[in-house]
Amino acid sequence: MLVTFSTKVSADIIMFGDVAQELLKLMGQTGVVPGALLAADIAPALERLKKAIAVVGAKPAGNPPRAAGEEDDERAPPLVSLRQRAVPLIGLLEAAVAGEADVTWTATGRPLR
Repeated sequence: MLVTFSTKVSADIIMFGDVAQELLKLMGQTGVVPGALLAADIAPALERLKKAIAVVGAKPAGNPPRAAGEEDDERAPPLVSLRQRAVPLIGLLEAAVAGEADVTWTATGRPLR
């Protein structure tokens, strides 16, 4: 599943569902998709997210499992941390706070078969 975050004052952000749900939980939300935050509730959620990312941000998130022996392989794709995956969402939330706009998130597309 992919999740799209939207607000009228920023471009949409699309991310993998498991990462999106983890970030939503760090914001103090349930992680349920679809959902929304009213403009007045975004600043506190953003602060919770930033504080949580400062603690767990270096943890790899949403990466495919590595094959045996791939840990030492220079050609293996680099792991992406939760902090790196949160950057676009933090930008969207900051824009929503500045523009006093609501934020919504919905499931996007169909699962791959």
